[in-house]
Amino acid sequence: QVQLVESGGGLVQPGGSLRLSCAVSGYEDDYYAAGWFRQAPGKERQGVACMSTGDGSTEYADSVKGRFTISRDSAKKTVYLQMNNLKPEDSGFYYCASGYWRVLDAENYDYWGRGTQVTVSS
Repeated sequence: QVQLVESGGGLVQPGGSLRLSCAVSGYEDDYYAAGWFRQAPGKERQGVACMSTGDGSTEYADSVKGRFTISRDSAKKTVYLQMNNLKPEDSGFYYCASGYWRVLDAENYDYWGRGTQVTVSS
């Protein structure tokens, strides 16, 4: 059974950085698409970044390009989201997800973690 567990959220000032981690288990061949999504109160879930563990290709939402980086440590079976120059509008509940296609559409992901809160505020 595939399981994803996020960690690393918290409170940070504007301009600061956070690194989210997502421990992934249960894949037999270790090839899948991993994505990070966020949801703010009253808003729809938004795709932030995704990657293919097979070829390492990545995709980012325009709002985070140049500030966020998705990566993976295959030995630790962990996917990361490095977030720099954080803005108040980056606040929300961040979820890690896995599936087959490397896209920023939440409907394409089969497995989800429980999420972690990120708050950017002074």
